Amino acid sequence: MTDIASLERRIDRIESRFAIQELVTAYCEACDEHDMPRLAGLFTEDAVFDSPSGVLRAVGRDAIAEMFVGAFRVRGPGYHWTHDLTVGFDDSDPDRATGLVASHAETFVNGVASLAAMKYDDEFQRVGGRWLFSKRVIRFLYYVPAERYLEALKNKERLCFEGAWFEADYPEDLPAWKAFEREYKAGEPNLNT
Repeated sequence: MTDIASLERRIDRIESRFAIQELVTAYCEACDEHDMPRLAGLFTEDAVFDSPSGVLRAVGRDAIAEMFVGAFRVRGPGYHWTHDLTVGFDDSDPDRATGLVASHAETFVNGVASLAAMKYDDEFQRVGGRWLFSKRVIRFLYYVPAERYLEALKNKERLCFEGAWFEADYPEDLPAWKAFEREYKAGEPNLNT
């Protein structure tokens, strides 16, 4: 690769990183404003939105939009914000990238104020010069009514959807978490009891 080609590639990645960051911000804004045309336009036609618990799952831009319409019908005001974003680029395809987004949300669902901490595992695709989500997997640390927040981290069941409780998507099942528990907490009192 020539020096010019290498420089062009590096500049493209820098510009792409900023464009992806703006995409992530646009997602938060569209969710908070219930702006369905804008939200739907952030996904590729064949995009996938998923969650390990299965409570949020849709395939295709139209199905993803319909999933969000259903969610927003029972939601009042909300606020989503991101903390950290990592982006990795596909060396074999300059129009593909992956990312991890750490995020929080305050929502008002069916008259109940709720708090959430989550991570998004993302796949991005550049279509017509514009970066879009091609896959978004949301993993929850917790999604709980605000009144239950102070007790939430004591239990593995930290996801409350439509009044039903589910186990959190992370971190207890992560290999690093399990290794730490085995190596450093063996014989220690269990802090979760």
